[in-house]
Amino acid sequence: MTAESQAPAEDHAPADRHCPDLTVGERAMLEGWLEYHRRTLAWKCEDLTDEQLRTASVPPSDLSLMGLVRHMSDVERSWFRKVLAGDDQGWIYWSDEDPDGDLHLTEADTWKDAYAVWQAEIATARTNAARFELDDLGLGKRRPNNEERYSLRWIYTHMIEEYARHNGHADLLRERIDGRTGE
Repeated sequence: MTAESQAPAEDHAPADRHCPDLTVGERAMLEGWLEYHRRTLAWKCEDLTDEQLRTASVPPSDLSLMGLVRHMSDVERSWFRKVLAGDDQGWIYWSDEDPDGDLHLTEADTWKDAYAVWQAEIATARTNAARFELDDLGLGKRRPNNEERYSLRWIYTHMIEEYARHNGHADLLRERIDGRTGE
């Protein structure tokens, strides 16, 4: 078999990425799945250079692994600070002038910075969520003229869905970069 016809190497998951216990309660299950998906995105970015992490999928898309991490930083901030805790710190990367600013990367954007911001938002999300019960409604609004309130349970479920969808994108991006696939 030639090198060109060999199947890509399988990318085995790291030891610190595991599914939640099958018998835990609802909150532990939701938190466990959210952590699983957070760790999956980090894993898909491991062992790549900044240039590889900035590599967009295919034109005209600007989607890249670093862009996904920056996007999830703003998503974590939106749901766990703004909507849940009522603490509107503004966006990290998004703006009215550039609503896709999370995906618009330059040579100056680094993995070190993107990862640090993302981890800081995750830490704040954990702290804020710990103050609420699953049925508690958030203190803030998603949009200024919207009076809807979201429960912590709804936010957890939405965040699991958000990460799962983007982890599918991350799988394809990673495979395009170096052929690695995984579970």
